[in-house]
Amino acid sequence: MRTVLFQKIRGVSAASLLTTAAILIDSAAHAESAHGIAMYGAPALPQDFVSLPYANPNAPKGGAITLGNTGGFDSLNSYVAKGTVPWQLRFFTHESLMGRSQDEPFTLYGLIAESIETDEARTWVEFTLRPTARFSDGSPITVKDVIWSFKKLGTEGHPRYRGLWSKIASVEETAPNSVRFTFAEENRELALLVGMRPILQASQWEGKDFAGATIDQVPIGSGPYVVSGYDAGRSVKLTRNPDYWGADLPLRKGTSNFDQITLDFYGDSTAELEAFKAGYVSAAREFNVERWNSRYDFPRATSGDVVKTEIPHQKPSGMTGFVMNTRRAPFDDWRVREALIQVFNFRFINGALTGGEQPRITSYFSNSSLAMKQGAAVGRTAELLAPFADDMPPGLLEGYELPVSDGSARNRKGLRKAMGLLNDAGWSPVDGIMQNADGKQLELTVLLSQGNSEHKAIADLYLGALKRLGIVADVETVDNAQYVQRTSKFDFDLTYFRRSLSLSPGNEQQFYWGSESATLEGSRNLMGVQSSTVDTMVDAMLGAGSQEDFQAAIRALDRALMTGRYVIPFWQFTTGRIAHVKQMKRPETLPIYGDGPNYMPEVWWWQE
Repeated sequence: MRTVLFQKIRGVSAASLLTTAAILIDSAAHAESAHGIAMYGAPALPQDFVSLPYANPNAPKGGAITLGNTGGFDSLNSYVAKGTVPWQLRFFTHESLMGRSQDEPFTLYGLIAESIETDEARTWVEFTLRPTARFSDGSPITVKDVIWSFKKLGTEGHPRYRGLWSKIASVEETAPNSVRFTFAEENRELALLVGMRPILQASQWEGKDFAGATIDQVPIGSGPYVVSGYDAGRSVKLTRNPDYWGADLPLRKGTSNFDQITLDFYGDSTAELEAFKAGYVSAAREFNVERWNSRYDFPRATSGDVVKTEIPHQKPSGMTGFVMNTRRAPFDDWRVREALIQVFNFRFINGALTGGEQPRITSYFSNSSLAMKQGAAVGRTAELLAPFADDMPPGLLEGYELPVSDGSARNRKGLRKAMGLLNDAGWSPVDGIMQNADGKQLELTVLLSQGNSEHKAIADLYLGALKRLGIVADVETVDNAQYVQRTSKFDFDLTYFRRSLSLSPGNEQQFYWGSESATLEGSRNLMGVQSSTVDTMVDAMLGAGSQEDFQAAIRALDRALMTGRYVIPFWQFTTGRIAHVKQMKRPETLPIYGDGPNYMPEVWWWQE
């Protein structure tokens, strides 16, 4: 018998419910259970696959490594808005119903769930849990835990989890080990997103304040590692669970190989690098080519005890730069934003800080097939954007490109264009200071976390140009906890911005720049985008029935974001660069996503 454990009905008529029920019964008759699911087409790996193609199923277990972070932490709960958490933590300790392959644009394979079932239109999805799935304390993972996790995260969890909950019409237990989600809207990606939500232990939080959890209330997970110790703000020790239930699953073969992983925290990136040089840290990611070529010649590197590894990838550039807060004047005026982009002397700054080695980001999806094309929009992309041409700043249909300077320190061409734009927006210099008709000075502050010296170096070079234009500009650095708090509440003018994007963008785009997320504290829409053009392109992407329509919608979204002029772009990271002790090894085969957030250490191992 099927028991409905939680249901949300949004003004649906009885006739509609009967019709929907009939459709679901018919679709259920034609649905089949599967070991995986892909956004488009079928999963690349067969049901009997042994391991992920970029993992070594025979990798040895053992060894201990230390990874460095900057800043600090005051929470070990990755699933609530309160506190600052080590960013890597959720990759080690918790799992979802399905697991992702980093060698396919968007494909999931069974993890906690042994099978997945859905109808052709993906109006619902059903998971059958593995009877062997266990939390780290040995208790079984039940349907109750699954339903509780979705409801708790959707109502009290971090804002990134709440959008999906609003799209779920009902959750029901269909068998002792099966759970079905029925969706409140047409959206093919929802079936996959449900498979990626973390599953927490319901009984741990009975009678406790989940959203206000203290640092000692570490959430129990089912992942291969457990938090075995911590020194608040300074270090976290993770130990591989010898009784980890999923060690022999194909998705887990050859992964999570280190016996112990310690996360150590340092005041800034310089201190972290010095700790790595001295041997206190086992591996360091380097995002600056100039430093990669010049700063890794210390004794342990020249002796061969430290190895430099480069890992190329095929994913989009994403967006890295200084984001402007459009919730505040004068950044709500696109002409001011364009002026700030014109003043940013990319060629000079890139040459000074990276040796000119790293290419500039040209759009949110540059370096991939999803990127907008230069010049005028054509085909389906143009059709999608045409109704919004009058509502957007110039460049939506005819094409928008970032300014190119001559590489000199003065950037006179960019300054002249910026001056013209500011004059058009009602600003003019008075005694060398840019003012509006009310005598208000044009002032801005770049908010940065004190842990990253490179961001500060970029800002310092940029501020010199702003001041030459008559803008009163400053840099404010705060500790990591204050930085997280202020950016979560959108308390900034400009700040550092990094948004990684995948080859399979989906519902997360609403959280990144959808209108509803612009005023939601803790959302990732830092720029405060509230644009019907952007919202419509995201909807077109989510509703695409073919790869061609999907690609056209993404290119249209890319154009809308670029012509909105929300971010001053920096340079791309087309290759992952990891310096590490020689005992850390990796498989020869690389995934198409290259060095993702958890590629190192997930598939690496220790070998004396």
